[in-house]
Amino acid sequence: MARWLELTVPPELDGARVGDLLRGQLGLSGSALGRIKRRAGAILLDGQSAHPGVRAAAGQRLSVDVAEPERPADIPPWPGQVEMVYEDEDLLVVNTPAGLLCPPAPGQGGDTLAGRVMYELSRRGEEPGCHLVHRLDRGTSGLVIMARHPHAQERLKGLLHTSAFQRTYLAVCDGVPSPAAGVVEAPIGRAPHSILARQVDPAGQAARTRYRVLGEREGRALVELTLDTGRTHQIRVHMAHLGCPLTGDWLYGTEDRAVIPRPALHAWEIALTHPITGEARRWRAPLPEDMAALVGAEIRKRL
Repeated sequence: MARWLELTVPPELDGARVGDLLRGQLGLSGSALGRIKRRAGAILLDGQSAHPGVRAAAGQRLSVDVAEPERPADIPPWPGQVEMVYEDEDLLVVNTPAGLLCPPAPGQGGDTLAGRVMYELSRRGEEPGCHLVHRLDRGTSGLVIMARHPHAQERLKGLLHTSAFQRTYLAVCDGVPSPAAGVVEAPIGRAPHSILARQVDPAGQAARTRYRVLGEREGRALVELTLDTGRTHQIRVHMAHLGCPLTGDWLYGTEDRAVIPRPALHAWEIALTHPITGEARRWRAPLPEDMAALVGAEIRKRL
């Protein structure tokens, strides 16, 4: 499945090289252009195949196919239910259930979110382009963005942790943060003697989380959190640092599988500038049942 981007060469760029137009006006990276130029017929000038070194005249129509149909070799398709919240030629927004890996673990196959998406697209007869932009911890539910082609993936990764790509989470924590809204700005590093755990560490990487308490019930709080950085386990570490670890967090708090069998964290909302069209878009995934049961109907009404 081709994905063509087009540009009519403006008068002020008369005589510009095709490669410069593709990079400067259509936003292709040097590596993407290097891959695309090796495909016959992927770059057209007024409908005729063109090389990046050719000079274009004002008024000519420049077209490039950014689809790059090679499927990711490290993601085996896998049958399974997948909830597509949104899809177009450039990206997919998927609501992920807790407990499902986003990509395969190194050297392993099996059931993953990316594999399910690949399988579903193939089942429909579509090109199974599936390029991860970010990921969730296995115990976290909610929204994940995937790119349909490498160009969109590169553009989206460039937007991560900027105002053009904002991720908002909902968490249930043990205890109620005080004050009820604020910013946790505390660097995060590896915890000694653990391959998994992280901790607040003055020598660690800068990390910033904004939070707001939405309601409290029976000693627990529903908290809205927005990431300004994307460190491993950032929300879990920062909430534990406040003295309010996530309910069910076996690593940073107290595990109680009778209450909830995972850390109570949900990727609730993504707001971004579309990497190709430039449109402002926003999606939400409802609070899953296991977290909703912890906060009650009255608090859920505030979402």
